[in-house]
Amino acid sequence: MSATATTLNDINMKAIALLSNKLGTADTIRFLNQFTTGFGNYTEERKKVFDNMSLNDIVKEIKERRR
Repeated sequence: MSATATTLNDINMKAIALLSNKLGTADTIRFLNQFTTGFGNYTEERKKVFDNMSLNDIVKEIKERRR
């Protein structure tokens, strides 16, 4: 008797299909996002984006985007 190991990719695909069928697409994505750590350095990226802006500039831009 020999057993064939299922690939991790196959297991992931089956699990996502099961979750999607039971939870729906949006809730499946929300569930899976719990386990992702993201990438990059958020703090360094924010420094680059806002380096030349004062607090007043940032507040002004936020207010303009809300219109």
